Amino acid sequence: MPIKGDDLAAEMRLLRDRVVGVTDVVVASADGLLITAETDEAADPEVLAALTAAAVGIARRSGSATGKGPLRHTLARFSDGYLFAQAIGELGLIAVLGDAGMDVKRLHLETQGAAERIGSVLATPVPAEPAGTTG
Repeated sequence: MPIKGDDLAAEMRLLRDRVVGVTDVVVASADGLLITAETDEAADPEVLAALTAAAVGIARRSGSATGKGPLRHTLARFSDGYLFAQAIGELGLIAVLGDAGMDVKRLHLETQGAAERIGSVLATPVPAEPAGTTG
């Protein structure tokens, strides 16, 4: 696995460790294609990535149409938990699922730094593997 994948996985684990109630974390491209995920078996990461891209797109459009400015994040609260979504620049997005007891205030604090670090990882090109020998 390239270093980029290791760095993303470490950021997702850190977020899960630091915020009570986080069950799943997904990093996706801005158009909803899964980049990587740290999920339990209840969530399909590819579906979550696509749905989160749609939610972020709608939220961005809503902010623009209402003159409220650029999107920072969107949060959906359900009877049994939460879906938090944040754009990471123009490159990607992060989706966080949490149970009903998720510490939303802590999540807001932790995702700011996590989004910056993940954005840096996404913006850094992965070095090409040298043309090797065939074996």
